[in-house]
Amino acid sequence: MELKSYQRAFLRSQAQSLDPIVYVGKEGLTDNVVKMLDEALECHELVKVRFQAMKDEAKPLSDILEERTGSTLVAVTGFTAVFFRQDPKNPERIYRI
Repeated sequence: MELKSYQRAFLRSQAQSLDPIVYVGKEGLTDNVVKMLDEALECHELVKVRFQAMKDEAKPLSDILEERTGSTLVAVTGFTAVFFRQDPKNPERIYRI
């Protein structure tokens, strides 16, 4: 899903108040990290991921997470990435963009 700049800005502003739910540690992108992000996106639609290790590779790892979860990478700021995946089956969606 390709986001327009105003949609991306809206989601970034909404993500400012969120705490990271998924953490990438020293083991990198394991299947558990991908599974946790996938489940978090299913529940919350907008999720922050914190890179505690491998901080120099936050952007490339975020691109891989985006591809493996079928989500959209909203932004990478420092060691934190924000992902979005709208749930089309849920009529009470949180973010209508």
